[in-house]
Amino acid sequence: MSSPHLPKVAGIDPSLPAPTHTSDPVTPPTASESATAAVSGPALQDHLARWVSDLTTLHELTERLALTGTLDDALHELLRAGAALVGARRGLVALEPADGLGPVTTVGLGLGRADLGHIETLPRGSASAGHLLDGLPEPDGEPRPGVAHPDIPGEAELDPRHREVAARLGYSASYAVALDPLAGPGTASKSPTGAGGPTGRLGAAAWLYDEPAEPAERQRHLVGLYCRYAAAHIARLVELTRARATVATVQEELLPTRLPRIPGVRLAVRHRAAPLGGGDWYDALPLPDGALGLSVGGVTGSGPSAIAAMGRLRASLRAYAVMEGEDPVAVLSDLELLLRLTEPARSATALFAYYEPLPRKVVLAGAGHCPPLITGERRTEFVETALSAPLGMLSCWEAPSVELEPAHGETLLFYSDGLLHRTGEPMDRAFARLHTAAASAPRAVRHDPDGFADHVLRTVLPGAGAGAGAGAGAGAGGGGGSGAGGGASAADDCAEDVVLLVAHFD
Repeated sequence: MSSPHLPKVAGIDPSLPAPTHTSDPVTPPTASESATAAVSGPALQDHLARWVSDLTTLHELTERLALTGTLDDALHELLRAGAALVGARRGLVALEPADGLGPVTTVGLGLGRADLGHIETLPRGSASAGHLLDGLPEPDGEPRPGVAHPDIPGEAELDPRHREVAARLGYSASYAVALDPLAGPGTASKSPTGAGGPTGRLGAAAWLYDEPAEPAERQRHLVGLYCRYAAAHIARLVELTRARATVATVQEELLPTRLPRIPGVRLAVRHRAAPLGGGDWYDALPLPDGALGLSVGGVTGSGPSAIAAMGRLRASLRAYAVMEGEDPVAVLSDLELLLRLTEPARSATALFAYYEPLPRKVVLAGAGHCPPLITGERRTEFVETALSAPLGMLSCWEAPSVELEPAHGETLLFYSDGLLHRTGEPMDRAFARLHTAAASAPRAVRHDPDGFADHVLRTVLPGAGAGAGAGAGAGAGGGGGSGAGGGASAADDCAEDVVLLVAHFD
């Protein structure tokens, strides 16, 4: 009679020993077999421990890389992680997408701009990163997973310039890895037809050793796996960077490239675009009889559609300003009617000011926009425009205009609400911050619209820096260019544009 079969436990099918009367006698293991088992057990445990440690390290490093949201941050994180994996202190990454659409840049770890300049003078075929950027194959025809120069001073076949630069910068060895999200170990880099974003090799990363050295096979394997993941992440950021650059270019092309030259008035503007592209605009338009029209505003939404709507609305406002600019209420009324007929799903805020030199007077009207700020030696105050809803919110918009007589030496400041929102504070505190910034302007910049704009931007948005963002300035009665700008404010991730239009009255 056969014994019952035990159920499987955790996927293991235990078998019962044979009955005692049929089992073979147990043969004790030999001395050599016991020694082999004793050695293989700890060795296997050490191998598994190293494997788990490597996986944990890669997981931590890739998690840190995934948290980077900008291309520059990702490249710096790649260099830091790679240096830890290969045991180096310095390095550089050369970003040069194979499709030729850019961006092209070089970022260093522990290397200054002058050091990177020296490295970039190396003949392309001699530098480690240059080999990989050109996709040079090994003699067997396979792509290089990495290029090592373990002893640069002792490698006689190297270009003399390579040894000279290495001696100048104080490194004796290097190891470089290609950045290619599509190429795995031992596979050639191929770009799929019709794939979106950058395809093929993105660039190369190289790490530098102070003494002759070469990463071990385990280190090469780890840094290769990490760089493949990093290349995929960087490819996404490159695509995002390209899209943002395209949106910013279109937005800047829809805004004035130069400010007009009007006797008695000097102008300056600062424009910082939102990452996704906002719908804010500014404008300065010379009108008949030496008059000047100034406007700021913005449409709801962000992205290409908001930018296109902004361009249409600004162009229409310019036409209305030429026809009836002396009546700002009529200008905004016409703009509101146009918005309701052509952009029924959108609303917009706008402020239009008409300046006539004789007598010196500014007439302005606002539709849901932030009130301008006038500042001078004797006053700093907001111009109280009549409370009005944004354009497109009511069936019929109309609000009274406000007259203002700026004194000699006073400055009128127009701005977008994005300037206030980027402070990250409640609106009442943001308004107070703007008022304090204008009132505390040093005497040296009070008569310089460009300097005044930089002071306000730097004070309201700490960390913005002077001149951060686009600038269009006017010298003595002149105008300057405007363009997109960078800047590094802590609130730059806000989805709204920043517009600052300054008019100084001599």
